[in-house]
Amino acid sequence: MKTVMGIINLQEDNKLIRELTDRRAVESLPFAGRYRLIDFTLSSMVNSGIQHVGVMLPDKPRSVLDHLRSGKDWDLARRQDGLFYLPAPTEEATIRKGDLKNFYHNLDFFEHSSQKYVLISSGSFVYNVDFSQLLRFHQNTNADITMVYHTSTQESAGLNVVIETAENGLVEDISEKPAVYDGSKTSMNVYLMEKRIFTEMIRYTYEHGGQDLLMDGIIRRANEYTIYAAEHDGYVAHVDSTAAYYQASMDLLIPENWEELFMGQNPIYTKVLDGVPVQYKATAKVKNSLIANGCVVRGEVENSIIFRGVTIGEGVQIKNSIIMQKSDIQDGSLLENVICDKNVVITKDKWLKGAQNYPLIVTKNTVI
Repeated sequence: MKTVMGIINLQEDNKLIRELTDRRAVESLPFAGRYRLIDFTLSSMVNSGIQHVGVMLPDKPRSVLDHLRSGKDWDLARRQDGLFYLPAPTEEATIRKGDLKNFYHNLDFFEHSSQKYVLISSGSFVYNVDFSQLLRFHQNTNADITMVYHTSTQESAGLNVVIETAENGLVEDISEKPAVYDGSKTSMNVYLMEKRIFTEMIRYTYEHGGQDLLMDGIIRRANEYTIYAAEHDGYVAHVDSTAAYYQASMDLLIPENWEELFMGQNPIYTKVLDGVPVQYKATAKVKNSLIANGCVVRGEVENSIIFRGVTIGEGVQIKNSIIMQKSDIQDGSLLENVICDKNVVITKDKWLKGAQNYPLIVTKNTVI
């Protein structure tokens, strides 16, 4: 995999998850108690042997830069290759919408790299994938472009790329749809191709008025390429909406999903923060929940995910909720179907309840 360069594209549409991404990129959204969404794509690349990774920065890059830093926690702080940041173009070049302009204005980075292949991926998916198998599939089929897809197990809103394939994996149709249904072959926004094909695609499509890599570079020019698709049959979640984020978080409370993502041979890495273990006081009751280090629990927690440094007071009841870092849930409060962003304070005896499929969101730094 030393011949493969990884590119993580952080130009995501956040309109369906705006409550949680007003001050951060989608990919830096906290997840699973101690991780960020980008950790899954980046860790999969590193575990597959990719040593050269470029991150296409979003318009609000601070949270991404703060989390990834030098890439040391992913073993990407190297003299040669390693982790590189590819900034968005200057204001003069942002008149045209879409992500294609970002690729075009960083073409020199791709062309000067020594790798033969380019693996492009989004950072808003939750999975644990061995991309070395994808490279072998790509080489065996002699494809121009190889995609990765999963078979949907439930309906999903938002724009999704749905494909149809022959038995050997040859893509016969590819389209972007506003919703997918149970059994659809849905793209995971992972594309592998030779660098020469990638750079030609970017240059030609952008200079002919294209805006979007997927729509203008791949879908509209699909007849010019031989495209194959490989299936990933493990757990996959696409966090492109608040509902999807909540559902993916609740999925982690199913032991099979947690074990597949975190307990296999390929670990998921994240920014290391040293902290004390969880303190469970005498009045604490916890059932089917994930509690991160640094928390102090005096109340009841059920079917919930609690991030680092959260304080839960006596008489508190938390059910089916997500409480992010350094929040303070004070005595007697009740939270059900709630997402609390970082540094939230819920004062004594407050009751907050959202719908089962539409959680109540408390934004960052709010005091209730």
